[in-house]
Amino acid sequence: MSLKRKIILFGCGWLVLITAMHGYLNVNWPALLNDYQPLAKRKITVAYIPVTCQLTCPVTDYISKYSQNGEIFLPRMFQGFPEIKEALISDKVQAAFIVAPMAIALKAQGVPIKVVYLGHRYGSAVVVRRNGPVKTFTDLRGRTVAIPSRFSDERLLLFRAMKVWGMKPGDIKMVEMAPPDVSGALAAGAIDAFSMGEPFPSQAEMSGFGRVLFQAREYWPDYMSCILVVRQDLIDRRPDEVQTLVDGIARSGLWLDQGKPYREDAADFVGRFYYNQKPALLRWALTKPMDRVVYSPLAPRKRDFDLVRDMMIETGVLDKKIEFNEYTDTRFSDGATSQTAWRYQAGIATAR
Repeated sequence: MSLKRKIILFGCGWLVLITAMHGYLNVNWPALLNDYQPLAKRKITVAYIPVTCQLTCPVTDYISKYSQNGEIFLPRMFQGFPEIKEALISDKVQAAFIVAPMAIALKAQGVPIKVVYLGHRYGSAVVVRRNGPVKTFTDLRGRTVAIPSRFSDERLLLFRAMKVWGMKPGDIKMVEMAPPDVSGALAAGAIDAFSMGEPFPSQAEMSGFGRVLFQAREYWPDYMSCILVVRQDLIDRRPDEVQTLVDGIARSGLWLDQGKPYREDAADFVGRFYYNQKPALLRWALTKPMDRVVYSPLAPRKRDFDLVRDMMIETGVLDKKIEFNEYTDTRFSDGATSQTAWRYQAGIATAR
C-alpha cells in the first residue's frame, strides 16, 4: 500500500473516530430520539438552569431512574432564562423552571403556559466584593449590579431594598447576566455586585472574593424565585403526566428537606451529572446554613404572586393587572399534597 493511500485511510479513520466521540460526548441522544417518537409517547422535556432553586428537577430525574416507573421526563439544561423563554414559546420544551415574573409576563403576552408549582423558597442573595467599597446597601448607589433577567425576583428584591433605604429606581444600574457568569464578572471588577440565586453567592464566598451583603429573606419574607410552568397544550392533552411530574418535584423537595445527609448526597450527583459544578460548592449552598434554600412547602399561593405582579407593575415590566387564576393551575399542587418524600439513599439501587 502506498504512503499516500495510508495517509488517506488514516485521515478518514481519524475523522470517523472524532465524529463518533463528538456524538457520544456532546449529543443528547435521548432528547434527540424523543423528538421522533409519536406525540403521545414522547417524554416531557423540562428546561432548567444550574441553580439550587431548580434542584428538584435533576433530583427527580436522578432518583426516579431507580423507581418502578423509571424516568418521568427529560431534563435539559440551559445557561440563562432568555434561551429557556424562546424554547418554551417554540415548544422545544414543554415545561420549564423560570423566574416568577417571567411566567406572569409571558402569560400576559399571550404565551399559553400555566404555573403549576414552585422550585424553592429563599435561596437568593445580593453579593459584593469582599474587600470592596460597598459596606452597606446604600453604598450601591451609582454602581452596577447584575441580575438574571429584568423579569426576575432578584431584580424586584433590589427594588424592595431600595424602597426601605429611600433610594430611587435609577440609583442603581442593573445589567442582565447569565447566572453562571456573575461570579467571574464580580471577581474581575466588571460589576460591583450581583443579585442572584444559589450556588453563585456561595461560589463567590468560597472563592474568597465575595461577601453576601444580605439574603433575600431580610427584605422579602417567604421569598420565592423560580417556579415550574407547563405549556397549556400539554396540560390539556396529558394532565395525568403533568400530575406525575409535579408529584415527583414535590417528593424531591420533601426528600431534600429531610436533613443534611440528603442534601450532601444531592450535591454529589447533581454537581457531577447535571450542573457540571463541584459538589463542594453545592454542599456549601445547601447546608451553610440548612435554611439557605428551602424546598417545602411549594404550592403556589395567591398572595405571593399578587405581590410579585404588583411590584412588576410598579417597576414598569408589566402594563396590566393579570389575575392569579389566569396564569396558575393549582389542581396539580393540590394533588401533590398527599405525597411523601422519596425513599432513597445513596448506594441503594431502588427508590420508592
